[in-house]
Amino acid sequence: MWSGVGLVVANMVGAGVFLSAGFMSQELSAGWILAAWGIGGLLAMAGARTYAEAALMIPRSGGEYRYLSELLSPAVGYLAGWASLLVGFSAPMAISTFAAAAFAFAVFGLPNPRLGAAVLIVLLTLFHAAGLGLSKWTQNGLVILKGLLILAFVTLGLCLGETQWPNWAPPNEPPSLALSFASSLFFVAYAFSGWNAAAYAAEEFRSPRRDVPRAMLTGCAIVAVAYVLVNWILVANLSPERAQVVFEYEEAKITLGHVVAQDLLGDLGARAMSLGIAAIMVSSSSAMLLVGPRVYAEMARDGFLPPFLRGEPGSPPRAAVALQGAIAIALLYMHSVGELLSNVAGILVFFSALVAVGLLTVRWRRPDLQTPRAAALFAAAVYAASSVWMLYSAFKAQTGLLPWIALAMGAALVAYALSARAPS
Repeated sequence: MWSGVGLVVANMVGAGVFLSAGFMSQELSAGWILAAWGIGGLLAMAGARTYAEAALMIPRSGGEYRYLSELLSPAVGYLAGWASLLVGFSAPMAISTFAAAAFAFAVFGLPNPRLGAAVLIVLLTLFHAAGLGLSKWTQNGLVILKGLLILAFVTLGLCLGETQWPNWAPPNEPPSLALSFASSLFFVAYAFSGWNAAAYAAEEFRSPRRDVPRAMLTGCAIVAVAYVLVNWILVANLSPERAQVVFEYEEAKITLGHVVAQDLLGDLGARAMSLGIAAIMVSSSSAMLLVGPRVYAEMARDGFLPPFLRGEPGSPPRAAVALQGAIAIALLYMHSVGELLSNVAGILVFFSALVAVGLLTVRWRRPDLQTPRAAALFAAAVYAASSVWMLYSAFKAQTGLLPWIALAMGAALVAYALSARAPS
């Protein structure tokens, strides 16, 4: 179970927690920023509770692909599987490896971080294709390192940083506080994404019905507490004006964590923070390469992808691992990090919300499955409703999300129509 908790934590924690408060502080006060992270944590826990119930009912690997195939329709599950293949894991992996290379290269004065990211993807692909034991221990080691880095930052901020409630005010008056808060919550939800990681590799747990739900709920709770603490340190130590460094993130590779570390420890602290962020992003990339190929292997088992992607029992799905690595490298060179980040968030929220809808309707659609418990149905209703609100607000603010989701769904539906389901 604890490897599953580590998998969830590794998928969830990335650089976003050290960036989002900088954008939010331009229109929201410290109280509203902390409220957004607290509410984001509660919504992530509602999503984890929803998936925990789905994992009890359907103890198989595949995540959204498997759950939506069983709860709603194979066509909807197929859409989710293709979304996972094209953007759900490959795009965040490209984002994370590029960030890792950029931060590390900045410390050592090396050029061409995009090439460094591609090399890192190749190395991680080789590790995760080598064998389940090596894959597991590599991932566990990276998770332990990530946990120690977050703990060190929180300890540093609480011991040496400001402890008074911040009295700064945002420099800009939002046109609508509700819309600004909802848009911020959308990107907070992206920072929390990954709480469902254990569901993708459920069949590799010794006791999936027991351990997959526990891993998701425990990992999500740990990260929620860590995120609130990190953001308290950021809003307590930085003003909105100083937090504007996040607008130069893609060029300068400076996060709010760097600014705090430099204030408290000097240039050495900032350099250590760069290497720490690089390690955090390597761990995230590794986790995505561990769980994503399990989705494609499940699709291959069901006849929706070529049989060679299935893998052999007791071994990692090596061809699926290589496929995700290749797609991540392609996306790395085809799109900017900003384009990938904004478009992936909407797709992840959309399909996880569909799982919640499927759980709410399972009594009528699939009476042969175990009846969901009342607490799980309440969590699913909360998660689905909040997702609709966030998606609506995000679409109003950034209509470019609509074509991306429509394109991904259209391509997957065409592929579904052309593929023949293999006989069982």
